[in-house]
Amino acid sequence: MTITNHRNLVRKHCFEMGLFFQGLTHDLTKYSPTEFMVGVKYYQGDRSPNNAEREATGKSLAWLHHKGRNRHHLEYWIDYNLNKEDREHPLCGTQMPVKYVVEMFADRMAACKVYQGSSYTSKNPWRYYNKGREHYLLHEKTRKQLEFMLKMLAARGEDETFAYIRKHILHNDEMPLVKIYKRIKRQQRAANT
Repeated sequence: MTITNHRNLVRKHCFEMGLFFQGLTHDLTKYSPTEFMVGVKYYQGDRSPNNAEREATGKSLAWLHHKGRNRHHLEYWIDYNLNKEDREHPLCGTQMPVKYVVEMFADRMAACKVYQGSSYTSKNPWRYYNKGREHYLLHEKTRKQLEFMLKMLAARGEDETFAYIRKHILHNDEMPLVKIYKRIKRQQRAANT
């Protein structure tokens, strides 16, 4: 079952990063009738059934239910933009607590693993995120945290990324972020020459 496989992967990754509560409670609403029945009706195996529901009905009631109850989704944190000078953007992303950003990172990894199967590599979560990043309403700090983790995963792999998240990101220790980011950039430049 896709939901259970996904949850098991997120739980495993959350545990490895030190997020035990998030690992245990991740996506439990997917077993509610509102979400589960859509999963059964629109299941395809290689993409979210919520997209198929959107195509069939013009909206996804399962997604609206899910994102309103699961704080690891960036859409949970969208609110009205009170900046009166920014009339072009009536909505904005608010800053997510770091534990939910890390859970969102684990969620994206697990989704790529489930849907991409044996073709998955540690670069895939960044590539998938990067395709749609321009229309994600994310607070700037949340965006930087998520993108840093996805890029680090692509460059350094799971073990080093998880250890770094456990030791630094979950403790809001931002200074090492700068050092590691600079090291990754140097390695990427060296690889390109």
